[in-house]
Amino acid sequence: MFESLSQRLSETVNRLRGRGRLTEENIRETLREVRIALLEADVALPVVKALIERVKVRAVGQEVLKSLSPGQALVKVVSDELTTLMGAANTELNLAAQPPAIVLMAGLQGAGKTTTVGKLARFLKERKKKRVMVVSCDVYRPAAIEQLRTLAAQVDVSFFPSEAGQDPVAIAKAAVAAARREVIDVLLVDTAGRLHVDEAMMGEIKALHGALDPIETLFVVDSMTGQDAANVAKAFADALPLTGVVLTKTDGDARGGAALSVRYITGRPIKFLGAGEKSDALEPFHPDRVAQRILGMGDVLSLVEEVERKVDQEKAQKLAEKVIKGKRFDLNDMRDQLEQMSNMGGLAGLMDKLPGMSSIPDSVKSKVNDNELKRMVAIIGSMTKKERRHPDLLNGSRKARVARGSGTQPADVNRLLKQFMQMEKMMSKLSKGGSKGLLRQMRGAMKGMGGMGGMMPPR
Repeated sequence: MFESLSQRLSETVNRLRGRGRLTEENIRETLREVRIALLEADVALPVVKALIERVKVRAVGQEVLKSLSPGQALVKVVSDELTTLMGAANTELNLAAQPPAIVLMAGLQGAGKTTTVGKLARFLKERKKKRVMVVSCDVYRPAAIEQLRTLAAQVDVSFFPSEAGQDPVAIAKAAVAAARREVIDVLLVDTAGRLHVDEAMMGEIKALHGALDPIETLFVVDSMTGQDAANVAKAFADALPLTGVVLTKTDGDARGGAALSVRYITGRPIKFLGAGEKSDALEPFHPDRVAQRILGMGDVLSLVEEVERKVDQEKAQKLAEKVIKGKRFDLNDMRDQLEQMSNMGGLAGLMDKLPGMSSIPDSVKSKVNDNELKRMVAIIGSMTKKERRHPDLLNGSRKARVARGSGTQPADVNRLLKQFMQMEKMMSKLSKGGSKGLLRQMRGAMKGMGGMGGMMPPR
């Protein structure tokens, strides 16, 4: 998300960072480029005008022109105003209600409502430790009811059954009664969507809202529709007392116009971003972190949180103990590291959160892809247990066998072994140099991130 916007904006503001002095003229030129970049990202025109005006007022005042490092000061002003535009801080779900706290999900057909209900159920169960029940009031699409039943089973939450032809309000009331009996903390209610805003859909969801009086009413919208997402959200906000927005399919949106427009146009906070099909691909929306990503500063806080949440702490502890004791790092350990990286969204997901990634050429970034991770895991999986423990055994004939077994070429096997040797060398230095040795290695690795693609050429 934000790839094209981030690249344009970071190039523009980077030209100002080293300037010892700024003038009103070059600030005006910079803001003209920022304006074009925002419009190309499909940000709504009223939003662009408001943002540029706010930045201009602060930029030509004492704050920037009289600053000791005006270029840095202007970057901070742009970052602050982007953050304010998107809502200043993360707005959490309000679940402070007599159980069950009812969350009503609204949106057009195809926006990803049902998938989002499954993701939100997992988020509340795992991260907020809530007992969750889901129910579908989409009586026009039996497939939607079955989809939600499947998702509920996958994330291990309660599912209240419903059928096509039933009255949506009756389903919702029965689900509330069942949730009270089962001492459920949160009830998520999926609703019917249409291909466009119409009176029948609005009438139905208003009736549901009136019957349920939910503590949260979330509008689910496809971010790839750009500023249209904000306009549709406004139509729903005018008809319903929305409490927040969930932007879906952000992994396929390189522009980011919806994220920058929705809050300003609807006045409702973006509460979550959905990125991907997996049930854990839902993250709280932090405007300040997103603004930093747009300006090429990365999102290290989210990366650290993700590592803490998704890395298998037990495996990490065992590897640390193994290395400190001076035991040899082997291909089993390497496979564990690759799989953990994959769990965190793969290389592309990690790179997206690292500072300075917007300045790396697309030709380099395109070489770093998650297919390479899968290929490497497949190669290691095609080796025998003995070969994984003792990579020195891999001679020419064994490499050819491993390549055939993993559907790759002997050259791919050689490349993986070369990377393994680099990792093994780093681990060896760690065992000798302790934590300081590891820190030095990590700094060197970070400096060499620009050449990462060379390690994994595309096929």
